[in-house]
Amino acid sequence: MTAMIGIAPEDVLADLRNRYAEPHRHYHTWAHIEAMLGWLALRRDHLHDPAAVELAILFHDAVYDPARPDNEAQSAQLLQDADLPDVADDTRLRAVRMIEATAAHGLADNLSETDRSDMAEFLDMDLSILGAAPAVFEGYERAIRDEYAFVPEDLFRAARRGILERFLERPTLYFSDWGRDRFEAGARSNVAASIAVLS
Repeated sequence: MTAMIGIAPEDVLADLRNRYAEPHRHYHTWAHIEAMLGWLALRRDHLHDPAAVELAILFHDAVYDPARPDNEAQSAQLLQDADLPDVADDTRLRAVRMIEATAAHGLADNLSETDRSDMAEFLDMDLSILGAAPAVFEGYERAIRDEYAFVPEDLFRAARRGILERFLERPTLYFSDWGRDRFEAGARSNVAASIAVLS
């Protein structure tokens, strides 16, 4: 997996690894990044700017404080400011937009057809965990609860249920044909089961 990480200089990559190793993280760790890089390896030939998707994967949760509302914006800014001499400006900008789109997990407006396609696949990689095997999904839900351990149980259940219900209200959870074919059915089943538990 790590053989794919050639776009970021070693010092930048070391900083990212340290960030993803912060003790308050339970799901948003380097394992999440590796899982997404695995999907990237499978989908690389279908992407128009795979370097942008790779950068978005590496940086998208680099800033993660569950008590803050601006993690996505801060992660995007970290990428914007990163010393990446071999990255073209348009590739960096595409990656920044992908990270910003994770705030609402929706496709940004005014995208070209190719940028929209790549963003769709990136967002679907990020939400692939929702369509994982039920036992894996349940582990993800426990890890999210651990990251929000500071939130009282009743408040957490209500907030988490609201998030999951909004996902189910979408016509589709995933944006690309690949994501829908691979994850949609399993994700809807998993999310509905989690809502039932939270209720």
